Amino acid sequence: MNKFLIVGLGNPGEEYDNTRHNIGFNILDSFADSLKVWFASSRLAFTAEGKVKNKTFFLIKPTTFMNLSGKAVNYYLQKEKIPLENLLVITDDVALPVGQIRIRPKGSDGGHNGLKSINEVIDSGNYSRLRFGIGNEYPKGAQQRRTKNYFAEN
Repeated sequence: MNKFLIVGLGNPGEEYDNTRHNIGFNILDSFADSLKVWFASSRLAFTAEGKVKNKTFFLIKPTTFMNLSGKAVNYYLQKEKIPLENLLVITDDVALPVGQIRIRPKGSDGGHNGLKSINEVIDSGNYSRLRFGIGNEYPKGAQQRRTKNYFAEN
């Protein structure tokens, strides 16, 4: 199948822009820019669609907030008839140093509430995830702190 769903996890709203926890949104924005596509508000997510070499990429940034990301992911998997093996979820990971990435073809939620929601709703952990390290060098709960130059500095 030549259809893929790529999900960037984060929280909608200006108060979450440029926070470490929203790195999934930021990475997906960069990918969309490279495809020369733009996000539009849609059901449960901001969505964009692009093509590369006869492959269609459906990009979503859920508007359900991190803890309910599974609703949006399940909706678009079903709507676009995309199998789990063609799903990639991009998320932050406090256990990885800043800028380090880890990609796995399946796995647990690792304590991440967005992945936990997805696993519960689709009843599986058999999908790829790209974890982007945001480090844990900040006070507990401060991954939501706005950091305007975070991505430029790291």
